Amino acid sequence: MKFARQLFNAAALVGLGAAGVLGYAYRFAPMRIQITRETFWHRNIPREFHGYKIAQFSDIHLDGTARSLLRLAEAVDRINAEQPDLIVFTGDFVTLRYHTQVDDLRTHFARLRAPDGVLTILGNHDHRQNRLLTLRALQEAGVTDLNNRVVTLQRGEGVLHIAGVDSVSRQRARLDQVLAALPPTGMALLLAHEPDFADIAAALDRFTLQLSGHTHGGQIDIPRLVEGVLPDYGRRYKRGIYNVRGMWLYVNRGIGTTGLPLRWRSAPEITVLTLGFLHL
Repeated sequence: MKFARQLFNAAALVGLGAAGVLGYAYRFAPMRIQITRETFWHRNIPREFHGYKIAQFSDIHLDGTARSLLRLAEAVDRINAEQPDLIVFTGDFVTLRYHTQVDDLRTHFARLRAPDGVLTILGNHDHRQNRLLTLRALQEAGVTDLNNRVVTLQRGEGVLHIAGVDSVSRQRARLDQVLAALPPTGMALLLAHEPDFADIAAALDRFTLQLSGHTHGGQIDIPRLVEGVLPDYGRRYKRGIYNVRGMWLYVNRGIGTTGLPLRWRSAPEITVLTLGFLHL
């Protein structure tokens, strides 16, 4: 009888612990956005862009809940507080099954402030019925659509090319169009929703840096289990900084969630990347 009571107590403690972890992973962890600040030094960065600040966020996954809207509103406020020169969003505004509410995206993205504006690409969840509604909301918010396009920023004699590709997992990435529009000289930065696209981009030896999202950093990052649930084109590069055949890659953990509305050991993230001119 004593052993049975001890076994019951142990099971109760385990159950309480599991409930506590689950509660934290649902209620608190998804709402605690972290800011990751990195300085990226490279010889390709023009002297005129030394100290240039880029804020990246990704994977909002609006899903019709108040929590997803609260995360987006907080992300906008915190990005503006960083006073970046440029803001980039690397895809997945919505969750695939969710019909976009144009007012939500337009209202919050119109609040973003940066001297060189806001550049965005679409993610795999942004297609089907969501695609045209999302693009319309972005246009109304004054955001620049960079899907399979290139924009060039200039400061004095220095230039910085920002290119973007549409979702590769939706077979909409048109790197040929990007390369046709990309000038042959000057530092080039690539926005690509799916991080594993870096293997293709790096082989061109044209891009210095790729910024991606898609993986949520694993979202529920339990060792040996997370690898089995990482999405297609997001299995080689999960989160953080990588060097891919000489091209640098940063994978942002994103703001929202998909599938289970939980996060564990993978907090929502805004990346603030400062460019540093490397004098050799």
